[in-house]
Amino acid sequence: MGNLKAAPAERSGVIAFPPSTAQKWILPNGLTIIVQEDRSAAVASVQAWCATGSIYEDQHLGAGLSHILEHMLFKGTKTRGKNEIAQKIQDVGGYINAYTSFDRTVFWIDVPKDGVATALDILADATMNSTLPPEEYQKEQEVIRREFAMGMDDPDRMAGLLLFATAYQQHPYRFPVIGELEIYNQLTQEQVVQYYKTRYVPNNLTFVVVGDVDAEKVRQQLAEAFKSYPEKSLKPVFVPAEPPQLGRREVHQEFSTELTHLSLAWHIPEVTNPDVPALDLLSTILGDGRSSRLYRRVREEAGLAFSISAFSYTPGDPGLFGIDATVDPKKREPAEQLALRIVDEAKSAGVTADELKKAKKMTLSHHLGALTTMRGQASDIGSNWLLTRDLNFSRHYLDAVQKVTLDDIKRVAATYLTENNLTVISLNPKGSLTGKTETAKPTAAGEIQKFELSNGFRLLVREDPRLPIVAMGAVFRGGLLAETPQTNGVTRLMAKVLLKGTKTRTAEQIANEIEAVGGSISGEAGNNSFSVSVDVMKPDVKLGVGLLSDVLLNATFPEKAIAREREIQIAAIQQEEEQLAAVARNIMRQALFAQHPYALRTNGSIDSVQRLTQKDLIDFRDRYVAAKNGV
Repeated sequence: MGNLKAAPAERSGVIAFPPSTAQKWILPNGLTIIVQEDRSAAVASVQAWCATGSIYEDQHLGAGLSHILEHMLFKGTKTRGKNEIAQKIQDVGGYINAYTSFDRTVFWIDVPKDGVATALDILADATMNSTLPPEEYQKEQEVIRREFAMGMDDPDRMAGLLLFATAYQQHPYRFPVIGELEIYNQLTQEQVVQYYKTRYVPNNLTFVVVGDVDAEKVRQQLAEAFKSYPEKSLKPVFVPAEPPQLGRREVHQEFSTELTHLSLAWHIPEVTNPDVPALDLLSTILGDGRSSRLYRRVREEAGLAFSISAFSYTPGDPGLFGIDATVDPKKREPAEQLALRIVDEAKSAGVTADELKKAKKMTLSHHLGALTTMRGQASDIGSNWLLTRDLNFSRHYLDAVQKVTLDDIKRVAATYLTENNLTVISLNPKGSLTGKTETAKPTAAGEIQKFELSNGFRLLVREDPRLPIVAMGAVFRGGLLAETPQTNGVTRLMAKVLLKGTKTRTAEQIANEIEAVGGSISGEAGNNSFSVSVDVMKPDVKLGVGLLSDVLLNATFPEKAIAREREIQIAAIQQEEEQLAAVARNIMRQALFAQHPYALRTNGSIDSVQRLTQKDLIDFRDRYVAAKNGV
């Protein structure tokens, strides 16, 4: 949605977006260049998109070739060593990163505008001239093996891999992007070099640049950089289609985890299918936010899940509609049954007009929010082009979202969310499955303005008319610095329970009011502070300010909500103990900070959280939610 932020006009509740103003060129050798000039800030995002990912690895399917190339591309070129590449990016104040997915590998450098030429030069050099040195390959192999090991210890990641491996029987989505360790270990440096030579060719690359740039100068520089690289024939890669699923699939496995990770999923079409907008809205209604059906009924009312959400994953090939939940092992089956009952209700009775209106606003708000950075705009442009060859695809999608009807929601639910199309997987604590078996030109943003209210509360305001959204928050000194070993975790618990009811609103009313306008509200805690944040669209600022002040000043801290959030916080502490990085971080904090509050954990300890009472939370709020303590 590059330049979607060009003054959308709202008419009768419908937001209209102008056509993309990005400029596109395809050079004689097939290299695609797309540039969106945006002078709202003196920065730019320079991205190189290679149309290759794990599904295109052909005879090496499952080896993770695309992923290892992501790691290797900046290890040296014919004219630059790896240290020189890093130093040049650092010298211009840039930040470089990359990612690999099923269908793409993307390298990006965010830089001040004076560093754009350097970023273009480095990305062009790396994509065409990487030497992939054998000694660097050996080093990076070990880095990736550690990445494998960390993933194998992460129950969330392993549950996701199990879901895709079960739902997809033929399509290469069944393989992790990183690959399978057994196949990866058989790779040679020569095979990686050959894959690089066949996939990293001009006609398989797209450069996307968004920011304070001159589009014609970008085109000229890239044309000069690539003039000696001819178009090359791309070997066709056969990607098998996933056949229709003809019956429910179910796999339950044991894992080193304290909680059960449950996923339900149904096959749905690819991103360009006209049913996708309705499916996306249905996933929002079912499982996005605290007022969603699954969250409210499964987590809040029935107490059957610590977390639950829904997703609609629609890549270039047919994707998945799913529900993810973290539950007590003893509650897995009732949680699954209730979730399926809620899905069945959407199929038979549909959803309400208010739910659909709220989901549309949330979807618009989410997409607009992603465009607040140059990188976000460039990512949207790149994805549009890679998947559809249409720079206006996001606009068409958002137009379609706004036209979805109640009948559309009911129809897609009944069409796709069927028993025969369902896959159920779970990862469960060891020993919990006894007797069970597997079955198978925008206006520039303003300066920051500073005010101090009569009570001492400081207010910082920055006007930015580029998007019709408003982000606000209140931050107070507190966090770990305000805690002791006996009260450790009180800030986090208080920040969450702040949203569970006030003198005039219940938790459900708070969630409904904010999500009905496509907004969000959240409470967070850290080392030095805690905060409540609200995001809304421009017409709803008054509501956002009202909710923010209400939860801060009038929260009632219901005992039932405290008990529920305490249980969830303890579950988070238990999950932390399963994550090697978190365990190592906590050990390091204790060693470094000893008796200082930074040695404590933000979530607290199980003992300290269990001791926290309603009075503790109210006292903490009354002491720290104070005008002169916040901004």
